[in-house]
Amino acid sequence: MNKNLKHRWSIGHNYLTGITFGRWCGLLADNGFQVSPAYLHRAAVITLASMSNSAFAGIEKLRYSKAIERAQTPKAPLFILGHWRSGTTFLHELLAQDTAQFSFPNTYQVVNPYTFLTTENFTTRMLPWLVPEKRPMDNMALKFTSPQEDEFAPLLMTLNSLYLGTSFPRREQHYDRYMTFRDVDPQEVEKWKAAFIYFCKKLSLNDQRRLLIKSPPHTARIRTILEMFPDARFVHIHRDPYRVFQSQRHFFDTAGWYTYLQKPDLDAIDEGILQRHETMYDAYYEDLPNVAKDRIVDIRFEDLETAPVSEIANIYDALSLDGFTSFEPSLRKYVASLKGYQKNSFDGLDAVTKAIVANRWARSFEKGNYPK
Repeated sequence: MNKNLKHRWSIGHNYLTGITFGRWCGLLADNGFQVSPAYLHRAAVITLASMSNSAFAGIEKLRYSKAIERAQTPKAPLFILGHWRSGTTFLHELLAQDTAQFSFPNTYQVVNPYTFLTTENFTTRMLPWLVPEKRPMDNMALKFTSPQEDEFAPLLMTLNSLYLGTSFPRREQHYDRYMTFRDVDPQEVEKWKAAFIYFCKKLSLNDQRRLLIKSPPHTARIRTILEMFPDARFVHIHRDPYRVFQSQRHFFDTAGWYTYLQKPDLDAIDEGILQRHETMYDAYYEDLPNVAKDRIVDIRFEDLETAPVSEIANIYDALSLDGFTSFEPSLRKYVASLKGYQKNSFDGLDAVTKAIVANRWARSFEKGNYPK
């Protein structure tokens, strides 16, 4: 891993530019106002953006708060579960092509949860260049309108998310609690749930389609999700654990550098990857019995990559989702458009690291039937 301060001067790819001024001040105070000098310019940009966000958030509250409060909680969302770099984004993109059935949070909405009803139309039409064409950790296309993981929205609304541990790595263990909510004050959990439901109501305002939701941390929150959406459905995707580990390493050596506000401890990254995987799947398998068998389906990334149309058909069948026949032509057209896509390539793991991953993630090798 590169020991230098990569992307030091970058101000792009940073979800905190969607925060409001009061939340930003609270976040800085929680972290003792300890921003590394290398990233002070990044903090300054976030500060300026937060002031504008607060102004538009006030306008949006006046315009829409009553309608949102009156809105019904969306019914039966479909949640995509799986560890980071397991193919959740690919699955999300495929399912999102069914626009007749699904609506989904997009890139603009998740980083502007307070203001998107007021600002999205103008910003996405007039300033599309603010979003790079590809994600920094892989070659997948990125636009304001791309399906995006929702974790950023309740993060910005509550400051309760493990992702803040990437921005402020000195308190990574404090923020890691928010992946499972197991050891979090119940009032904080209720605050997060209220923010999540409020965001979903905003997404579904005047839109009756089923919400398609994807965030890897939800893999560890099934019990919390069922408290909000008792009729939710789930798709869990898994992948060769060696590949997941390598790809997650690559994430921290690419996308992570755009987010830091404190210098990271590079020597601690591997252990963090190992621990979060273990914590995630401890919670997942503990909560799994709470889900009816006809409400969850488990798939392999390797199968989805090889035969995406048939795998999506299997998901629709397993979860009793309607409309696949009418959706199939659009799905096939999208799959055809992906020809020529180049995945990341990695050198093989050294023997010592392979042995550690095989030992620490033995359950994932066994459950997914992956060779060690």
